[in-house]
Amino acid sequence: MAQPAPSSAQAPTPRHVAIIMDGNGRWARQRNRPRTFGHAEGVEALRRTVEAAGEAGVEYLTVFGFSTENWRRPAEEVNALFDLLRLYVARDLDKLVREGVRVRVIGGREGLQRDIADIIGNAEARTRENAKLNLTIAFNYGGQDEIARAARRVAEDVSSGKLNASDIDAKVFETYLDTDDLPPPDVLVRTSGEFRLSNFMLWQSAYAELVFLDVLWPDFGKDALALAIDVYRRRDRRYGGTTSESA
Repeated sequence: MAQPAPSSAQAPTPRHVAIIMDGNGRWARQRNRPRTFGHAEGVEALRRTVEAAGEAGVEYLTVFGFSTENWRRPAEEVNALFDLLRLYVARDLDKLVREGVRVRVIGGREGLQRDIADIIGNAEARTRENAKLNLTIAFNYGGQDEIARAARRVAEDVSSGKLNASDIDAKVFETYLDTDDLPPPDVLVRTSGEFRLSNFMLWQSAYAELVFLDVLWPDFGKDALALAIDVYRRRDRRYGGTTSESA
């Protein structure tokens, strides 16, 4: 994972935007509809946001689709979330291929239904050569789980002699993360007015600008993304230095 570079006082469009898509349930409740209706509208918001990100010049878009903690939700809702992933890929994969969007899915594959794992593998394979926009979906993902899985792999490689313990540093460790071929997010956006990271990209967001928007995810789209980017551009990114010119 590439290290962040210093920016100017007026930052350009962020290269990598990460989004915690929150508020589907509340959006549905406000309309006296079931939570699954909110999730369905959330898929429409994702479609709008992918298109808007490409138009804005964002190179990498990472979204939090299904967390390791979401397994605690009622089975009906979990199954509905899986159905929406099936629907999104079935409806949009051909378009994503045509428009140069590369799809990656990060997170544990254990416990996923066989057809879901096949859908993920097919989407990744069909879009592997695309480069206009890199869309990463965090699915069955948790930041702590990711770090624990990476630590386990490091321990295994040290035990087998593939890696010397003395060679382990932050740069080496991050090559064991799910995001080893992605740059760190420049800005992490959370919708719905909540002020939490909720176990999302904990390692990668060390120097991300955090933007919290009081908009429920199903209402998110081009204007909300533009607002988040504008907030990012107004930040003075110092990376531990005293000015934006030092990193």
